[in-house]
Amino acid sequence: MRFNAIIAGVGMTRFMKYPDKGLKQLGTEATQEAVKDAGLTLADLDAAYVGNCAAGLVTGQESIRGQVILDTIGVGKIPIFNMENACASGSSALFQACAMVTAGIYDVVLALGVEKLTHPDKLRSFAAFAGAVDVDELNEMIASLSKGGGAGGAGQDRSMFMDIYAEAARAHMAKYGTTKEQFAKVSAKNSFHGSLNPRAQFHEEMTVEQVLNDRLIVEPLTRSMCAPIGDGAAAAVVVSERKAKQLGISKPVRVVTMVMHSGYHHRDDEPDTVELCAREAYEEAGVGPKDLSVVEVHDASAPAEIIEYEALGICAKGEGGRLVDSGATKLGGRIPVNTSGGLLRKGHPVGATGVAQIVELTDQLQGRCGKRQVEGAKLALAQNGGGKKGNDAAAMLVTILQR
Repeated sequence: MRFNAIIAGVGMTRFMKYPDKGLKQLGTEATQEAVKDAGLTLADLDAAYVGNCAAGLVTGQESIRGQVILDTIGVGKIPIFNMENACASGSSALFQACAMVTAGIYDVVLALGVEKLTHPDKLRSFAAFAGAVDVDELNEMIASLSKGGGAGGAGQDRSMFMDIYAEAARAHMAKYGTTKEQFAKVSAKNSFHGSLNPRAQFHEEMTVEQVLNDRLIVEPLTRSMCAPIGDGAAAAVVVSERKAKQLGISKPVRVVTMVMHSGYHHRDDEPDTVELCAREAYEEAGVGPKDLSVVEVHDASAPAEIIEYEALGICAKGEGGRLVDSGATKLGGRIPVNTSGGLLRKGHPVGATGVAQIVELTDQLQGRCGKRQVEGAKLALAQNGGGKKGNDAAAMLVTILQR
């Protein structure tokens, strides 16, 4: 969908484990920072879209999550919409915010993604991921993953999605000759980027050897090839072009397009949701992958980043491993990917992830990223997906931003 919306301000907590903070504290911290960054007040908000995936299972808060969070800082009366769409909850909230501004219904809209995943009972956290598939097919899926080479424990001592990613990784290795070392290079690269990001969950830089020697989760994934569970919030204030001019925003970041598709049962020779979204986004924006300055992708696992290079057209099918070998996707390379550290190092509080990508890219386009700044960044892309349905993600979004 072609949008005419401006990101006026962004805010974000550091992603990490917060045993003493809940949804209210995390969500309001990011909201207040974004509103301040926009040069507005909370009273200026016309509406809010709040993305959250797992609060019902982890904290018990259902139904009115956005209203409960925002009431803490006195935001009420305005329309507040709750968005639940697996790991794409935050980007789905942003999609709706941008659509409403583009349609002329609202002038100032908050898009908030917030998640509290850590819990003393880890099974609660893992249950949140298990619920992001068709539960009628859950037992059959786990059995299939185990037969495919996954070890026991899916959904018990790890998110079952790591087994799904591991299966995809093994298939990519078998088809294209991609290596475990190339997956490790993704994690090492993102650890370098994360070491430069004060809001990342992990700041330690890792070598390829350290990634390979980390604890095995499920072949071929070691622990540092898997995105961690964490807590956090990210927010963006979206305004109309008229409001942006009124505010005198000096470095406007325009949401050129956001494309969303839901998963479908496709043949091997048909495009998946990432490819569908990317093709439409490029066409609507009138650009191609070679025009991109910086990219944030949904690297819930290291192999996922390599597969997404290919689906987004950054390289040809089967060339993702060689692309990371070349250094093209590292800071200083031709097309830096996951300068935030990605989900692997920045963290993955699932409902907040989609908006956090927009925070990073907005800061990049405005030249506010310090040591991880991509010089001359003008055009950015974010890819965020969630859930599993059949042989595809259940929800997928691609966003293109322009300075």
